[in-house]
Amino acid sequence: MKKVMVCGCGAQGSTICRKLDQEPCIEEVVCADYNFAAAEAVCRLMTKGTPKQVNAAHVDEIVAAAKGCELIVNVMPLEFGVNMLHAAIELGCCYQDLSACENITEVMDVDEYDRWVEGIKCMYTTYGEKFAKNNTTAIIGTGSAPGVMCVMARKAVNELDECDTIAMMVYEGVEAKRFIPFWWSPDVALADMQEDAFAFENGEQIRTKPFSRPIYRKWPEMNNEEVVLVEHAHDEPVYVGFNREKYFKGCKNAYFKYGGVGIKFSEPLYRAGLLSWEEEEINGVKVVPHELVRKHVPAAPKDPEVIKEIIDEGLVSDTGAFVVEAYGKKDGKDVMVDLHLFSPGIVDSYEKARMTGEMYVTGQGAFLYTKLLVNDMIDQKGLISSDMLNDKQVEQYIKWANELEITYTIDVKEGVKAPKF
Repeated sequence: MKKVMVCGCGAQGSTICRKLDQEPCIEEVVCADYNFAAAEAVCRLMTKGTPKQVNAAHVDEIVAAAKGCELIVNVMPLEFGVNMLHAAIELGCCYQDLSACENITEVMDVDEYDRWVEGIKCMYTTYGEKFAKNNTTAIIGTGSAPGVMCVMARKAVNELDECDTIAMMVYEGVEAKRFIPFWWSPDVALADMQEDAFAFENGEQIRTKPFSRPIYRKWPEMNNEEVVLVEHAHDEPVYVGFNREKYFKGCKNAYFKYGGVGIKFSEPLYRAGLLSWEEEEINGVKVVPHELVRKHVPAAPKDPEVIKEIIDEGLVSDTGAFVVEAYGKKDGKDVMVDLHLFSPGIVDSYEKARMTGEMYVTGQGAFLYTKLLVNDMIDQKGLISSDMLNDKQVEQYIKWANELEITYTIDVKEGVKAPKF
């Protein structure tokens, strides 16, 4: 029987806690949060949960709370990632992070433009060596995107003999009558909206401006109405760039594109300078625009009763798309692999699991990496990203996802070359 700590009891962390509660191999789930009430709230929905208050700004507090745990799952804001890593290494336990880390000491002298990419490289190497020395495993980027998206990208690329281009795309179409621009952490969402985006192009890592380089698609899941997707800061192209030879058939180009409600809300704010972190003075008052905007954006709903209220108030739309396009060669011919992921929307997710659709696909998608770890199905030691599962692990992940009604379709189309992204 295993003991696991989930640090961060927001929309996604609470979902992972609740799913771990159902695992036969789990004896105890430590539900940790700086807000003790949030930890208590999720434990009331569980039988194996133990609430703990933890200030993740202090490594010793994380270590004390996670004593005896075989795994720490980090669902905290980015600034706490390094502390979580250090705690797992000190405890000699495994580690899972829905994102990666910022402010890694080893790369702070790197130009800010390259720091995130170099930080991920440092996680693979410097931190990977520390986990390998402990004979333990760390996995980063394990949410829905990156996470589920990486598994699906691997599935699509496995249809090819050689890969030229991968485009990973998410369109968020869920909109409530209540003001909810983001169904996951607004802190993470707004930070991503103002960051330069990542792309891997012509064999090189590049940065692009947020909301730039639009592409247009018509998908059945969006009623074949044209949608626009733009550049958005996500890690998937960075992972592909590092791992293209071993896991992505020599891929030369990788992109992440995003569209929907969150983009429509955020782009005007970005263009007006309201997502800036630069302090400015207005009528004698010093203000950080980003912080002002964040104060007025509500947290993502996670309480089942609140979710039901939102559904009962009525929805403007309950749609979305999650698509991978992989272009390359198969049997000497140009082909495009068109993979579409499907998961329950907010109404169905509430009926199935008393969750939002975002909690369903992201929280449960993250949990499937946790499930692989706690069931001893990952034998890689060191630190890997979510795209670095072996083919057997990819298929097991997909099998479990199907059981949760997170399914996909795949269509291989001959004679199609990669368009401009």
